[in-house]
Amino acid sequence: MAIPDPLQITRREVLIAGAATAASSVPGAAGAQQAQQPEVPVSTQVSLEVNGTPRTLELDTRTSLLDTLREHMHLTGTKKGCDQGQCGACTVLVNGRRVVSCLSLAVMNEGAKVITIEGLGTPKNLHPMQAAFIRHDGYQCGYCTPGQICSAVGALDEIRRGVPSHVSADITAQPLVSSAELRERMSGNICRCGAYSNIQDAIAEVAGGKA
Repeated sequence: MAIPDPLQITRREVLIAGAATAASSVPGAAGAQQAQQPEVPVSTQVSLEVNGTPRTLELDTRTSLLDTLREHMHLTGTKKGCDQGQCGACTVLVNGRRVVSCLSLAVMNEGAKVITIEGLGTPKNLHPMQAAFIRHDGYQCGYCTPGQICSAVGALDEIRRGVPSHVSADITAQPLVSSAELRERMSGNICRCGAYSNIQDAIAEVAGGKA
């Protein structure tokens, strides 16, 4: 009779040993996952002047300026479009300069003066740009219009301050209110209805000329 080799291991025994090893390692992995505590959101006070009114809010430090205006201050004129800074629907004026508010954290704007479409004018006292958009039918569905108007106001201010654009032929000269300049400066604001020519006419009227 053959004597069994004590060092000989069958395939069945190898599989059993492997399964036992895997099973014994699972509790350790689960324990490690349980040991990781979820990240606790950090909140802080943020003070802004919005449309001339001082506001102080307790906000999660990850809150965008857009969500601060819409969700915490209920200023829903500022629209959430792409939420990636590509469409311009959320454009507001921060310290006089146009900003896509979806890409700016509220905490980054501590102490800033923010103007939204609600702060530019009222139905009874329209801002000249708002009135020009109405006269020239610079909108159709109107969703992008608040951002277009805020951006247009900021763009004309840039021209008045002599800030050159990509199409400015001479960066040391005063930019002109030309068709090329307006198209370039407003290129970050998308109008899916395609009212671009009317928007350009409205901006040119406020600038005091015809582009």
